[in-house]
Amino acid sequence: MTYDFALVGGGLQNGLIALALRAHQPAARVVMIERGAVPGGNHTWCFHDEVPAWVDPLVTVRWSGYDVAFPAHRRELAAAYACVTSERLAAVVTEACEVKVHTTALTIGADHVLVRDRDGEVTELRAANVIDARGPERAHADACGWQKFLGQELRLVTPHGLARPMLMDATVAQRDGFRFMYALPLAADRVLVEDTYFSDGIELDAEVSRGAIADYVAAHGWTVAAVEREETGSLPLPLRGSCARAGAPLIAGYGGGWFHPVTGYSFPIAARLADAIARGEDLVKLATAHGKQVEFAQRLNRMLFRWFAPDQRYRVLERFYRLPEATVRRFYALELTALDRARILFGRPPRGLSLTAMLRGHA
Repeated sequence: MTYDFALVGGGLQNGLIALALRAHQPAARVVMIERGAVPGGNHTWCFHDEVPAWVDPLVTVRWSGYDVAFPAHRRELAAAYACVTSERLAAVVTEACEVKVHTTALTIGADHVLVRDRDGEVTELRAANVIDARGPERAHADACGWQKFLGQELRLVTPHGLARPMLMDATVAQRDGFRFMYALPLAADRVLVEDTYFSDGIELDAEVSRGAIADYVAAHGWTVAAVEREETGSLPLPLRGSCARAGAPLIAGYGGGWFHPVTGYSFPIAARLADAIARGEDLVKLATAHGKQVEFAQRLNRMLFRWFAPDQRYRVLERFYRLPEATVRRFYALELTALDRARILFGRPPRGLSLTAMLRGHA
């Protein structure tokens, strides 16, 4: 079979590419190759910034702002925030392109993919454009740290009363690195609560996180009717590594370095790449611009993970959330200006800075 685009992997990046292609190249023949039962997996994605209009069908909930809380600083931010679920992604993507589930890519070339279906039949799919976006497990092996989390989507007995997301509640006990709770109000009686860490190691104690979520829920006076869903993840936060490149086949998503090295967020970068592909824009130029932002972001990772003791890292984020809201927004979008970089780097350093580590040149 011959296609215009063969998308290997049914996660967020290729889902966004499929939707962008439907918007900008509706006649394109697009096939998605997914080894699981459905595209999208078991995830919740959120984003802060404006995105192309073709993303709108994915959004399940929007809020006009969000909150953060630290021991010495609380703040309400007015930037829009939106949520996308794997279920919605699967439904929309299945309508946007041909999806081959239970199908494994055996070999991937610039113009073909050799696949094996669930019955063991091997087929060669030919395509003018092949894009490989098979997930974070193929990303940088030299990560300096990890963003790891366990989240539970909870149905409550009574309404939770949250008007907007709590993006970071770092007033909780700091352990295993920078730790915070994340609360996402999905409906009046439904909330996603995540126990999240910026840690040196990839291991996550699921039982400890479940207990922490139960304690957080109890502290808010909520009573759980049911745990509707649970998700876990460990995302690499690289110290340094190869930057994203344009090539054939194109390595996209986490495996290609198209994500935010400090936050682990992938949505804004994935949407930017998808839009550029669908519009036929210069991917070399885009990769170069992305690489410059990544270089600075990796420098921030080296500072966060090497200049501060694990239980002091929260002070870095506490200081960051005192910066102008526009800088915060551009940071999450990975579109920092020179002035933004100066604001992040200069000024009074957060408490907990290790001068010894800094002077050893570990940046």
